[in-house]
Amino acid sequence: MATTGDRIKEVRESIRMTQDELADKAKLSKGFISDVENGKRGISAENLVRLANALGASMDYLAKGETQTSHQRKPIEIPQELSTAAEQLNLTYSQTLELLETHNSVIARRSARQLDPFTVDQWKKLHVAIQKVFNPEK
Repeated sequence: MATTGDRIKEVRESIRMTQDELADKAKLSKGFISDVENGKRGISAENLVRLANALGASMDYLAKGETQTSHQRKPIEIPQELSTAAEQLNLTYSQTLELLETHNSVIARRSARQLDPFTVDQWKKLHVAIQKVFNPEK
């Protein structure tokens, strides 16, 4: 069964990118990428986001091998309300993408009906809720 590292390597090689180029583009070390590709090291969500963005691949594909048609994905569209909330919360780009991924994974998929777009306040509340779960001491 293919691992996350196997899929990262597959995508990287399919676009003819070296580990050095990927490391530079994702702002990670070549050694880290080599270790992940060879199954010697796990990968955090933040580093998976970096690699997915650098490769132009979906996180779902890299993490779980799930894809609709291929490992390529559409460009990420950050809603204006999320962009405003991220600016007000001083979130990094990676943190903003993680918040969007969380929304898409948890909130948007809970219902088959079309949901109204989140407001700036709803994005902020989602961020606070996530922080409470993952950083309960704060």
